[in-house]
Amino acid sequence: MPRTKSSRAWLDRQHKDPFVKRARKEGARSRAIYKLEEIDRRDRLFRAGMVVVDLGAAPGGWSEYAVRRVLPGGRVVALDLLPMAEIPGVEFIQGDFADAAVLDSLKERLGGQRVDLVISDMAPNISGIAAADQARSMGLSELALDFADQALRAGGDLLLKTFQGEGFKELHQQMLRRFERVLTRKPKASRGESREVYLLGRGRRP
Repeated sequence: MPRTKSSRAWLDRQHKDPFVKRARKEGARSRAIYKLEEIDRRDRLFRAGMVVVDLGAAPGGWSEYAVRRVLPGGRVVALDLLPMAEIPGVEFIQGDFADAAVLDSLKERLGGQRVDLVISDMAPNISGIAAADQARSMGLSELALDFADQALRAGGDLLLKTFQGEGFKELHQQMLRRFERVLTRKPKASRGESREVYLLGRGRRP
């Protein structure tokens, strides 16, 4: 099947991307690990002994990084619609986060244990229809925020991927009502032309 112009452009961009090259060289599961690493270095998200939930975890770059940072004594529970190869020390649940039964399964796995940090790299499947894609992205962000509001201990943090555009301001305001501070981060591994940003809610309000 002949490649489309857009797919050729994507492949060319991947080939030139320094973070893709670095991930291959270092054996990382994805380039996304470097986004989390940069934010962690700046904002000190992790410490040993933390309980972390990773939403939209596959292929596992964030979970791989998180489990290294929370051991010894910590715990990482990861969830994704797609399968994910095993990572030692990471508990994985496969399912749709928007499905109430899957969310219940995640809560059962936590067993009432309060969470220190929720990280979400969830993104919708892109349809190419900008308004629809933005609406789906905001929907996932709101689901992650609602879960964090239920699962986080007082003072806990939430890091979520979202996209600037319709609904972004409202999402930011929702987070301000639930966290002491909300910071916007655009790590170097996020492509410059992308509207992708990360919102970091610090200090969940009691």
